Amino acid sequence: MSSLAARLNAERNRKFVGRVGELEIFQRAITSGELPFNILYIYGPGGVGKTALLNQFRRLCCELKIQCLYLEARNLESAPQSFLRSLSSIMGLSEYDCPISVLAKRQERQVIFIDTYENITPLDEWLREEFLPQLSLDTLIVIAERNSPSAAWRSDPGWQTLIHTLSLRNLSPEESLIYLTGRHIPTAQHQAILNFTHGFPLALSLIADVFAQGQEISLNSDHAPNIVKTLLERFISEVPTSAHRLALQACAVVRVTTEALLTQMLCLPDTHQIHDIFEWLRGLSFVETSHFGLFPHDLAREVLIADLRWRNPDLYVDLHHRSRNYYTVRLGQSQGEEKHRVLFDYMFLHRDNADIRMRFTWQEHSSLLTDSLQPGDKEAILAMVRHFEGEESAKIAAHWLQKQPQNVVVFRDSQALPAGFTIMVALQEASSEDIQVDAVVDDCWRYLQNHAPLRLQEGATVFRFWMARDTYQLTSPTQSLIFVNFVQYFQKTPALAYTFLVCAEPDAWASMLTYFDMTRLSEVDFTVEARKYGVYGHDWRIVSPEAWRELLARREIAASETATSNTPTSQPLLVLSQPDFIEAVQDALRNFTRSDVLQKNSLLRSHLVDAQVTGNDSTKERVTTLQNFIKQAAESLQTSPRDEKLYRALHRTYLNPALTQEQAAELLDLPFSTYRRHLKAGMVRVAEILWQREIN
Repeated sequence: MSSLAARLNAERNRKFVGRVGELEIFQRAITSGELPFNILYIYGPGGVGKTALLNQFRRLCCELKIQCLYLEARNLESAPQSFLRSLSSIMGLSEYDCPISVLAKRQERQVIFIDTYENITPLDEWLREEFLPQLSLDTLIVIAERNSPSAAWRSDPGWQTLIHTLSLRNLSPEESLIYLTGRHIPTAQHQAILNFTHGFPLALSLIADVFAQGQEISLNSDHAPNIVKTLLERFISEVPTSAHRLALQACAVVRVTTEALLTQMLCLPDTHQIHDIFEWLRGLSFVETSHFGLFPHDLAREVLIADLRWRNPDLYVDLHHRSRNYYTVRLGQSQGEEKHRVLFDYMFLHRDNADIRMRFTWQEHSSLLTDSLQPGDKEAILAMVRHFEGEESAKIAAHWLQKQPQNVVVFRDSQALPAGFTIMVALQEASSEDIQVDAVVDDCWRYLQNHAPLRLQEGATVFRFWMARDTYQLTSPTQSLIFVNFVQYFQKTPALAYTFLVCAEPDAWASMLTYFDMTRLSEVDFTVEARKYGVYGHDWRIVSPEAWRELLARREIAASETATSNTPTSQPLLVLSQPDFIEAVQDALRNFTRSDVLQKNSLLRSHLVDAQVTGNDSTKERVTTLQNFIKQAAESLQTSPRDEKLYRALHRTYLNPALTQEQAAELLDLPFSTYRRHLKAGMVRVAEILWQREIN
């Protein structure tokens, strides 16, 4: 090579990958007889590769012998004189020559590149109204900047037809792999690098440089502060105020940002200020707009979150808390598809946890809809089951489609066939004959009978079949929406005592389902046509939906932690049947004054007592709590003239006992048979009162 510049350009060309579509657009334009447009406006966040693309455009111009000029606006003053002086210098003109006149007289094809255009934004109107219109029709102006064209470009009826915009985005996974291979990065590291960078060119380059230097690097945004710092500086050149910075951090925490949500998260009294901040967010190059609000590019989001968690972990927790409160209110106000979106937003708060991120897709643009079973869906659903699970499973699915069609949820996209479905089996609605048709449902029913029998008016559901049309149970938009529907089902179904989730590849789902407080029920695992399936379960009487939300809220902000246990610690709760509960209450009454005996009473591990104990969770405290409940229930009988006599019998026998029951009857001035009748009725009434508290 004849010069360092030549070698430098060769190296740049060697490391350049992708952008095939952009290169084709540019080449077609400069080789056409008449330019199809005079302004090629390229925009994207800092570090996405705008300058590298412009260098490739210049290379094409050189190969095609098309004259071009390149202006780097980074060091220009935002004044017409500064712009023209720089242009004259590049063109090699004397101080007496006017660059506009020289350019206007040229009749051959020419290209003018203006890079880092955001640095001379105040010149936008002058360039658009005065400088550019004086150039020849054979001049193509290529502008590259972080922000999209101003409204003036888009609203002017003349420029509308003469401008072509290109939004530069991350490299595709295939392009990223080509780049990594060209940089001699070990193949074993490729997927981890893709997961970290999302194909963002600057991030790929930074990591490749670290590997080239033989340094070790943790590909986790929390543990790569120098890379994160560099990326953050490229994404955000400057932030006007602390409120704008807070808005940017809030936008990174939530899935989609709206003005209403931003109002909740910023806590600013001035709604006009919030509107202005929202519009500022909307104009950032790394923030996209969807039908439902704003959201940052994936890598920008992760860099912002990593910086926030490192810089101000308390604020990270507080932003989660504010958004969670907003979604909680919205869940109570929304219905149908809107409720699904709010639940998706709610679930997104768990995205920072690796166990959750890998099992959800967080599409901000989604056309999937949730529907009930329609007459034409049955064959399509059975075809899906037959394809993924075999004929035997399809026969079982057909049985439940016929028996419980009301418990089928169908997911639809733009295609005629369903995008996916869920078949839920409500055990309390199924006859014993129906249950016996399906060995899995039968095993789930037996598990309940042996370990957690249903009580009066309680129900249990088996999520028996669930799948997407093209991807079965693999991570996909349909699978993600299926899980959101599961969560909605838990929240809205009254008297739901237990849920079972049947899934293929149960070990692969272990980390996520454990995070969501579901227990692997290995004894219910099964095989159909040589395919192995697993079952997970959750008892909502032990961890209620309210307690479940609180549990997830704690796990939500502990993004680096892995959930290792589901529910109770040293003293697991008991779900007692009504007869067992009544027997335990009667035993507690008989031994009301004997704390040593009460320590063995099963009510100590009931919801009734557990909900009242503090973090100390001592047996002594549980005994005291149980005694207080029994005393309160008995004393409540005094409010009814009919029941007051029952209280007196209980009081003299158990609460403040006489030496013998005969003496108690004598103190109450009652025949012994009458006293015994009152005592028995009082025990029944106390048990009924406490039972209602237990199940409600």
